[in-house]
Amino acid sequence: MPPRPGSPLPAALAALLLTATPVGAEPIAPADRRSGFDQMGPEIQAMQRDEGANPGMLAVADGAELWTAPPVSGRPSCAGCHGEASGSMRGVAARYPAWDARTARPIDLHGRVNACRREHQGAEPLAYESPDLLALAAFVAGESRGMPIAPPDDLRLAPARAEGRALFEARQGQLGLSCATCHDANWGRRLGSALIPQGHPTGYPLYRLEWQGMGSLQRRLRNCLTGMRAEPFGYGAPESIALELYLATRAAPLPLETPAVRP
Repeated sequence: MPPRPGSPLPAALAALLLTATPVGAEPIAPADRRSGFDQMGPEIQAMQRDEGANPGMLAVADGAELWTAPPVSGRPSCAGCHGEASGSMRGVAARYPAWDARTARPIDLHGRVNACRREHQGAEPLAYESPDLLALAAFVAGESRGMPIAPPDDLRLAPARAEGRALFEARQGQLGLSCATCHDANWGRRLGSALIPQGHPTGYPLYRLEWQGMGSLQRRLRNCLTGMRAEPFGYGAPESIALELYLATRAAPLPLETPAVRP
């Protein structure tokens, strides 16, 4: 709940509110960028490294089955068009969000999966955060594990990238916080008992212990906005895609870790 009028703010939160992030300030320099994995305890790091212990690998296995399963329309499966994912999908997730010529706007990996279902498989799109969409995205992204994040250098993406940066730096919600207040100006410090990461999207979809399941980057963004007492953007909304695009640009060239494990 928001603090009661006249009640003192917790010291850690008050410090964040007083931290000014200059408009237009440069993001974290490439040499200083760190994955949230680096700030995890040894138990979680070990869980992520070990495919037999990483719970996100169950979603990857489900995605592998969905990759070869033909849709009810009788049209080809994903594998029927793309073949072995180990070859055709290598590096693909590292280049999303990308420009979608059909809709003339940016699209993220989840949106691309659903676009393929509609246009090439005659199938209904999968709901955001549904197990099947998360599984397919995790399977495809897993084929780029270890590869550097490399968002397209496409001028058509420039307006959305600029919008994403503006959203990242804008103070919003009842607490007047911005994404940059925590993840640029205060990373490495603590907010209560939680260590503040740089906020790079290196492992999505990922398994979050708090959720006891898989989740997308957009789910995490909505969680953050709710924590700032701000109105969260809808799944698939232009603002959500713009933020994803800027975050990918901000994170490059860190390697993809999908499926990551986080607290």
